[in-house]
Amino acid sequence: MCLVSVARTGFFPGLVLSLAFSPAHAKAPYVPPADNAAWSRLTPREAGFDPALLEAAVQFAQANENPRPRDLALTGALERAREPYDAIVGPTQDRGGPAGLVLQGGRVVTTWGDIDRVDMTFSLTKSFLSTVVGLAVDRKKIPDVQERVARVLPKDVTARYFADDHNGAITWDHLLRQTSNWRGTLWDKPDWADRPVGDDPFKWPTLPVDAPGASWKYNDVRVNLLALAALHVWREPLPAVLKREVMDPIGASTSWRWHGYDNSWVEIDGKRVQSVSGGGHWGGGMFINAWDQARYGLLLLRRGHWGERRLWSEEWHRYAGTPTPQNTQYGVMNWFLNVDPANKELPSAPATAVVHLGNGANAVYVDPENDLVVVARWLKSDQLDAFIGRVLAARKGN
Repeated sequence: MCLVSVARTGFFPGLVLSLAFSPAHAKAPYVPPADNAAWSRLTPREAGFDPALLEAAVQFAQANENPRPRDLALTGALERAREPYDAIVGPTQDRGGPAGLVLQGGRVVTTWGDIDRVDMTFSLTKSFLSTVVGLAVDRKKIPDVQERVARVLPKDVTARYFADDHNGAITWDHLLRQTSNWRGTLWDKPDWADRPVGDDPFKWPTLPVDAPGASWKYNDVRVNLLALAALHVWREPLPAVLKREVMDPIGASTSWRWHGYDNSWVEIDGKRVQSVSGGGHWGGGMFINAWDQARYGLLLLRRGHWGERRLWSEEWHRYAGTPTPQNTQYGVMNWFLNVDPANKELPSAPATAVVHLGNGANAVYVDPENDLVVVARWLKSDQLDAFIGRVLAARKGN
């Protein structure tokens, strides 16, 4: 059962639309142990799937591998061929083949491919970044998402990145929703050089920029600025925060790594610390296996609950799933939403579904209505909806 509610809270001023879901298993939801081998399993039929249709969905995923080279350094270079300042400055590695798993009620129903393999996740990293920012909000390190970023950061950081009237007006909400329109250069990457707009490259550096909050643009330079700002708020490496506050409590492995760039090192309280990236556009980002992605997806499905522990607040979860006015398909990074009938990420899925998405495709599909989590890796991006549609048809077809 799902509920769509309208709420206004003092915690997130200005928040009107929020999503609230009633968990399908309200009584003692299953929590997997840290040992993946001991993770409870159901047969497809026990989980309410038509076994033949589910197997056909898995075969579809395996047959629709992303056709681009598995050498991700080469793939990245080809994808960025139009961009200046396109040098790779973070780690990359060759990827594996199609892989994934399906969870029903938290239990494993089926798997395919090498789900133990640690691979890049590209912009799915942004979902982890939004999580550590949400934890900072919960702990009042960031007093309000509508607060201007410049008012929270140390003066030297503000002077370097948020000094003028344009950048000084940027809020945490703007950065989280990719509506900041920040102007500047970070880690030797100018903001205009990331997915530049227009056909005349000589105009790119001087094109007008909208005011903060006026428009939406997917921009990794600005995402990396959010990561840097969050680092200065936490005063410790963001991977350490994520490990302590989320990944260890949910029983994730120790094989995941969250990387930054060769030149993204800063000094925090006398210590040299790397500011991580929000994706793999120039290398770096989250490297992780499918098991750990599934644990994170299950935590998202349970709205921050893991057994008797609450890892983030209900208010943060509602805010993260609220559509961005300038792009109703987008919540906070990288929550892709289905609530707007005219702008669905996955037309085959329920309105309450959310997919956490990175290039590849790397997808963690979270479906509260069906108590379902699906991890899919290295699937053609334009076939993700067709795959999810097949999984849902297999569930309904039994």
